[in-house]
Amino acid sequence: MGADRADLHAKQELRRPRAVPVSEPDATRYRTAINLSAETAMSWLSYSSLIPPNLFILLTVIGLVLAWRWTRLGLLVATFGGTLLYLASMPVVADYLIGSVKALAGAIPILPSEGPPGAIIVLSADYRGSDTPGQSHTVGPLTLERLAEAAREERRLGLPVLVSGGRPDGIDDSLAGMMSTVLQEDFRVSVRWHEDRSLNTYENAAFSADILRQAGVPSALLITHCRDMARALWSFHAVGYPVIPAICSPRQTDQRRPDEPRSLSASSFFPQVPYLLASYRALHELIGLWWYKYRYRQGGVSPSAGLTAGAA
Repeated sequence: MGADRADLHAKQELRRPRAVPVSEPDATRYRTAINLSAETAMSWLSYSSLIPPNLFILLTVIGLVLAWRWTRLGLLVATFGGTLLYLASMPVVADYLIGSVKALAGAIPILPSEGPPGAIIVLSADYRGSDTPGQSHTVGPLTLERLAEAAREERRLGLPVLVSGGRPDGIDDSLAGMMSTVLQEDFRVSVRWHEDRSLNTYENAAFSADILRQAGVPSALLITHCRDMARALWSFHAVGYPVIPAICSPRQTDQRRPDEPRSLSASSFFPQVPYLLASYRALHELIGLWWYKYRYRQGGVSPSAGLTAGAA
């Protein structure tokens, strides 16, 4: 009888799940994977879903779903989201938002410099799949506009060029590498410095400023789109590097000149897809500038990290 009890006890011990010892490096990697997954999910929620006008579309859909159970509440939420989406699509609203972004850029102070600009900084924007054999990705239309402006300034001033843009997720080449290829092969403009570690505009500024300081360049000419200039200027001001913004033309913002009369018509109040895109970009910059002022109020990037980007 005692032997039976012992056998039964042994079988229960075998069935009982046992804790598997995990080494500290494995545990660290596991925690890191969880943290990265959580950060990815939060990044998707904060950017892809919660930035207008995506937020307006999401509100409308949520309202329609709620209307199946709570009709009055659901219709109220859907009407609110649809109204905001309609407003963002109106030319008169898009013009106002773009004007607000440009006004913010003009209000950001320019740091004094010991001398004239000694380089041209080009910030990256977008990329796309490439049809060229052996090249998986290349610069997108927005980045291409900036490179064309950089080529014009390089021929006019003869200044060396720095391209700035890190490596997006799932992409082998960095944006700086794509920009350098296009400048050299399509515009016949040589690139002296590559900053390929940055993942946002603030890091563009921090790492680019560090490279140019090491090269003895006291200030630079900054090239980006006018609607992106406020966040870029604030970032360079925050890292303490003097830059002078390139002249912004109406072509770069797809808007009229500030001194051009704005005539209103019936079409100014009807939704149009291009103006919805313009509103999205303006709201992205307004929200992004606010976030930068909060996120980097005490600094958030070590400038020395840009040293490894180096000169090419």
